[in-house]
Amino acid sequence: MLAVVKIAGQQFKVKAGDSLYVPHIECKTGDSVEFKDVLMTDNGGSVNIGANVSAVVKAEVVNDLVKGDKVIAFKMKRRKGFRKKHGHRTQYTHIKVTAIA
Repeated sequence: MLAVVKIAGQQFKVKAGDSLYVPHIECKTGDSVEFKDVLMTDNGGSVNIGANVSAVVKAEVVNDLVKGDKVIAFKMKRRKGFRKKHGHRTQYTHIKVTAIA
């Protein structure tokens, strides 16, 4: 079974057993999480979209805080002495999909 689920404003295509990184969710490692905002399901060729979908994606949190790669925003104006350097690391949560019910 395949599902498209909306997690923290982003859409993910998931199957049971998939492991993925989603935007940071407030939870602890080992917790069980349910995502009810399922946009589409595909069960052996029968596709449900929109209001017909009544599935719930269940997942387990593998690691509650994973930092992404460092992104640097560097601004400079030549011959003016203006330099500005900002950087950040986006925070993610590592989850493993256990079931789509």
